[in-house]
Amino acid sequence: MVVDDLSDPRIVEFLAAHVQQMRAVTPLASKHALDLDGLREPEVTFWSVRDGDTVLGCGALKRLDADHAELKSMRTAPERTRKGVASMLLEHILTEAERQGVARVSLETGADEFFLPARKLYAKFGFDYCEPFADYRPDPNSVFMTRPLSGDG
Repeated sequence: MVVDDLSDPRIVEFLAAHVQQMRAVTPLASKHALDLDGLREPEVTFWSVRDGDTVLGCGALKRLDADHAELKSMRTAPERTRKGVASMLLEHILTEAERQGVARVSLETGADEFFLPARKLYAKFGFDYCEPFADYRPDPNSVFMTRPLSGDG
């Protein structure tokens, strides 16, 4: 697992597949995946998991303020789902968030059946459902979850 600068064409292709998949299962007005420029913003740290030249997964942490960050762009290669990649990545991101002094990590994910495995993963890692945060608004296609980090609950 490495902090990724998003310059490798393989990660660019991997993220393009992510955005394409999100567009296929989520109405455009409810799609909140960051594009490459958004993932390159200074407040975002992006990680990729690779096996040699093959991208297995990715995820990002977007700093919202001094104490709060948002989990973004979690994706596992379809052929590697249910093989522990997402859990390993999520654990790493939460550890890094805590190391950076983040007190709370929140996320937005889809509300329909397609996103159920993701919601179950987040619940397994201690995320609870919450109201929209940051610039999000209530949306029937979105679910919001949050989790305090050490010492905060």
